[in-house]
Amino acid sequence: MAFGVITLFDGMSSSRSLLLMNTASTRTLTLICLCLISLTLVPLFARTAASLSAQDKAFVMKAAQGGMTEVQLGKLAADQGSAADVKDFGAKMVKDHSNANSELMAITSAKGILLPHKLDTKHQKMVDTMKSLSVGAFDKTYVDAMVAAHTKDHALFEKEASTGQDAEIKAFAAKTDEMVKMHLSMIEAIQSKMK
Repeated sequence: MAFGVITLFDGMSSSRSLLLMNTASTRTLTLICLCLISLTLVPLFARTAASLSAQDKAFVMKAAQGGMTEVQLGKLAADQGSAADVKDFGAKMVKDHSNANSELMAITSAKGILLPHKLDTKHQKMVDTMKSLSVGAFDKTYVDAMVAAHTKDHALFEKEASTGQDAEIKAFAAKTDEMVKMHLSMIEAIQSKMK
């Protein structure tokens, strides 16, 4: 390759020929390094994702869907709710679950797991149903749904925190379960005022 470059640029000064040869060599070396790095990282991500237990994988997928749903429903509550405490709770859901979703995404992407970016059919149907409710029916339906969802979420996060295999995911579950329990307590208090 070096002879071809020198022959090609025979009429140029020798310093310019060497500069062009060095630029071509640098590009080639850079390309080789990038290929080697990618060949090293792809199997690393694949091993990391493959090393997660089925329980851990199922948990992160359920947590992602639940978290995205909480954000969507929280936005609806903040906009469509009639009672101030329902609106405030909805706004809190958006803030807290957006933060938890971001944290979960950071953990899983480092492990080579891609989380869904949109709601599945079941959760989208729930959001669509809430959107169609009248102002009078929205608050009670939303509050009842949040009590049920946070009760179910607490059980999910508590189980992962105690029996999950991946230490980082277990720590996320334990931390987020504290938030879920706080939300459950808040929404149960709102629900009790509605009776």
